Amino acid sequence: MATTSKGLFGSSLARKYWMAASGLFLCTFLIGHLLGNLQLFVTGEEGRQAFNAYGLFMTTFPLVKILSYVTYLAVLLHTVDGFMLARQNRAARPVKYAKEKQSANASWASRKMALLGTLTLFFIVIHMRSFWYEMHFGHVPTYVVDGVEYKDLWTITVAAFENWWYTAFYVVALLGLAFHLSHGAQSAFQTLGVNHPKYTPIIKKAMGAFAWVVPAGFIAVAIFLFVVQPGQSI
Repeated sequence: MATTSKGLFGSSLARKYWMAASGLFLCTFLIGHLLGNLQLFVTGEEGRQAFNAYGLFMTTFPLVKILSYVTYLAVLLHTVDGFMLARQNRAARPVKYAKEKQSANASWASRKMALLGTLTLFFIVIHMRSFWYEMHFGHVPTYVVDGVEYKDLWTITVAAFENWWYTAFYVVALLGLAFHLSHGAQSAFQTLGVNHPKYTPIIKKAMGAFAWVVPAGFIAVAIFLFVVQPGQSI
């Protein structure tokens, strides 16, 4: 029986449901974000204009703006929920028993979800400071095409990945995200009650692939910018 401890939504079971639902929503955000970032593979002025047009659309189209606020809320909910569940789990089990049981029955990623989640949160904060904050509140250069003013997010993005340390940090963080997703994405379906002898193995394989393919896409873009694009920023 689920506990009824006081907390974010009153019970550990409710928190697990919200954790799973917010996590799956953020998975859909990752897909959309990656599709936008793939435009960074286009070099020169064509790539610059395509990426900046994408940035303008993402910050001005009403439905996308609403989804952005939902995404911020989902990140906050997932973070707070995760910390609360991790603290509850540590308090509920004796340390020695927990370690022995986890080592025998759980993968490394499932045992380190709190650590991987913390790394991902740290990455999100740094990443949003570098790009989201600059886009909305920083001094991003602008230019006008056919009467439309564009913020040159392409330039600051390319410039950021010219730095080896930022590129290395980005790659390490995305690998951490891959491990986090490798357990979290597929277990979210089980938490929400999606459990079928025919379809559950398919879901596990699909989400297992998702956990590595999507972060690999982001990593490929970062390495491309570091190797191919140096000197391209305007």
